Amino acid sequence: MVGTEICRLLTAASKPVKALVRATSDPAKVDKLKSLGATVAQGDLRDSASLKAACRGVSAVITTASSMPFAYQPGENTPQTTDQDGYLNLIAAAKEAGVQQFIYTSFPPMAASFPLQDAKRAVEQGLCASGLTFTILHPTYFTEVWLSPAVGFDFPNRKASLYGTSENPISWISFLDVAQFAVACLGNPAAKNVTLALGGPEAISPLGVVKIFEKIGGKPFEVTLVPVEALQGQLAAATDPMQRSFVGLMIGYASAPAIDMTATLKAFPLKLRAVEEYAWSVMV
Repeated sequence: MVGTEICRLLTAASKPVKALVRATSDPAKVDKLKSLGATVAQGDLRDSASLKAACRGVSAVITTASSMPFAYQPGENTPQTTDQDGYLNLIAAAKEAGVQQFIYTSFPPMAASFPLQDAKRAVEQGLCASGLTFTILHPTYFTEVWLSPAVGFDFPNRKASLYGTSENPISWISFLDVAQFAVACLGNPAAKNVTLALGGPEAISPLGVVKIFEKIGGKPFEVTLVPVEALQGQLAAATDPMQRSFVGLMIGYASAPAIDMTATLKAFPLKLRAVEEYAWSVMV
């Protein structure tokens, strides 16, 4: 998602791009990167030697990779092995190679402790202490993920499972706009050694989002509210790192604050996609 879009934006701007792919990567996705004009380097966040080779001759690293959700493999490709240890490997390789800027895609701190968050916070700490010029991106909940059937927002069937009271306004952001910000940070003085909280153009509660979809689709939704207490029980009972991480993100969703983008958009004057625009694209 985000990584391929970043490559598209960079190659469209005639920037030379090296894309790191695993030996097991989907050949169709690798071909897509090549068709965009990216040079493909085979490697793995869990393989330090491959990262050293990939970072040679590179002026900036932009990274969005994660073990979750698509690449997750219990005990092998996890928040610990990939999102934490793997990224610390990459930071070390980038520093050794003399990389001038390291742009890391994370997410805002959340109250609950869960494997993916613990990994993100450890990497942020390591990056800040590395001596590299860094930019840490903290996008909030992705529109295309959290307003999709994959996590209970089943708009094709007019059903939605929402978390907490779902009255808190969330600044949903399109993954396409996260890619825009990552590219805009390259060489930008406003992005030097900073953490950027990123949201969309407006904050809308999950219940407010349902109303948008109902208006566009012309039919009511069946809404189920999942109490935070039930999610906390699931988090306490879960043993699988991916399950714990998803539940932790759901708990964060239940209290996610709105993000004021006024100052950020002055430094990075980008046009952001609204939730309603996404709703029209999937409902009509």
